Amino acid sequence: MHRLLTTGLLACLLLPAAAQTATKPKTMSGNPLFPGWYADPEVALFGKRYWIYPTYSDKYNKQVFMDAFSSPDLVNWTKHPRIVDTTAVKWAKRAMWAPSIVEKGGKYFLFFGANDVHEGEIGGIGVAVADKPEGPFRDYLGKPLIGQIHNGAQPIDQFVFHDKDGQYYMIYGGWQHCNIAKLNADFKGFTPFDDGKTFREITPKGYVEGPFMFRRNGKYYFMWSEGGWTGPDYSVAYAVADSPFGPFERVGKILQQDPTVARGAGHHSVLNVPGTDDWYIVYHRRPLTETDGNHRETCIDRMEFDANGAIKPVKITVEGVKANVLK
Repeated sequence: MHRLLTTGLLACLLLPAAAQTATKPKTMSGNPLFPGWYADPEVALFGKRYWIYPTYSDKYNKQVFMDAFSSPDLVNWTKHPRIVDTTAVKWAKRAMWAPSIVEKGGKYFLFFGANDVHEGEIGGIGVAVADKPEGPFRDYLGKPLIGQIHNGAQPIDQFVFHDKDGQYYMIYGGWQHCNIAKLNADFKGFTPFDDGKTFREITPKGYVEGPFMFRRNGKYYFMWSEGGWTGPDYSVAYAVADSPFGPFERVGKILQQDPTVARGAGHHSVLNVPGTDDWYIVYHRRPLTETDGNHRETCIDRMEFDANGAIKPVKITVEGVKANVLK
């Protein structure tokens, strides 16, 4: 009997660790959501999966491609490498930034900034199209959709907002100016407003870059990033209005650094799980141990509202959020 027990114990000890104990399923996302330096994330839902489209966070001349990530539950993420790159968009040379994605008519349209364009240079906001959310994406126009400076706004950090009447708007801008424009149905250009203008400025006080808009309970929430993107003061503020054109009066910050967790929390997007009042904010931040401005990670935390509809300040965490499988 003693010999049998000893033999059995020895056999058990020789088994791989995975065979000795069942692996517990991961129930929290953790932050960052996935390894690697990624910034300016846009979160989206396609089918029964969550998707995140970020900027590859590196020196401008190395930002020549974009990756995407998908998940069934916000916890387990799959990387989809190089969904688009500068070989597919011939006019883009570097600094491919801040993707925004829309599904329309069975096609996926990826809007992006490229070349860190200044007046007189080639670059700006482009569009790529694919048959699947993971690409591969190909250039849609063969040139920038917006390649000029309008109302002082650098053509970067584009967000495509789909309003309740079916109209798609492009909201974009760096250099402390933000514009809104009405996209044509085919996404190949813009329709002027009734006053004849194509680009209407909606810049709120404190705006720097990174605009985002959503609707909740009949109100339009406009959000943006403030501070310097390489510094600890990078943060997110918001305003509320009855129209996508404002006027937007700044309410205050809702996302910023926590000196015990991470620095420079900003350039975000927001997700509402359909049929619920569950909201998430997906954003980038810089680890406390990092001093390189390009070293940013993509993270997620809960976003909540008070009884009056104001956004509560977000607590940035290491734990992230609980698993949430799409129904």
